[in-house]
Amino acid sequence: MAAEYDSTEFIDTDFTAPPSPFAAPAPGPLRAPTREDVDRKVVEAQQKLVELKRAQEELERERAGLEELRRRQGEFQTGRQEMLQQLTRGLGLLEEAEFAARREAETMSKTVSDFREALAKIQAIQDETWTKENFQLELTRALTTIENARMEWNSARLKLPVLAGEHSPAAVAEKPSAALTASPSLADLNFGQLCKIGLAMTWPLLLVALGALAIFIAILARK
Repeated sequence: MAAEYDSTEFIDTDFTAPPSPFAAPAPGPLRAPTREDVDRKVVEAQQKLVELKRAQEELERERAGLEELRRRQGEFQTGRQEMLQQLTRGLGLLEEAEFAARREAETMSKTVSDFREALAKIQAIQDETWTKENFQLELTRALTTIENARMEWNSARLKLPVLAGEHSPAAVAEKPSAALTASPSLADLNFGQLCKIGLAMTWPLLLVALGALAIFIAILARK
């Protein structure tokens, strides 16, 4: 009967490497965590939660700062755009009004000079010195002077509203308040005027009372 096979029969033990002292030990069964391990992990978890909360608070502060910065930037952009539009429009309106006022002032100054010249010419007419020989000539000259002054006056009235009796907006705005101030008070009215005002205020009540009295009399008559 043949002998049993031995696997180490053909292995030379002289060339077999000894086990390394640095080799990892063979895995063994995991041991259950101890109370100290659990306490340590709880402490580590709490520390991580504290760090995460601190990081969250820091992010919240950073986010609030960024939102405030964005709000201020938006306010700056909106305010700048608004003021650019308003100032540009206001500048245009003021320049136009200044130009119109300057032109009106120049026209007024020229008109004042023309009026003085026309007034001086009319005042220089001395009809009492006219003679029979130069009457027709002097009369023609005087009429021409007066007609030129009239033309100057009519032209100035078209250019300057103040000559046409038109007042400034401030004066027009003051008219209602002046009218209210000028209106008489009750103390300034006489007895007849007060009676008229009292009658005007009480006649609707009198009509209602008379109507109710008529209805009451009709009801009594039916009974």
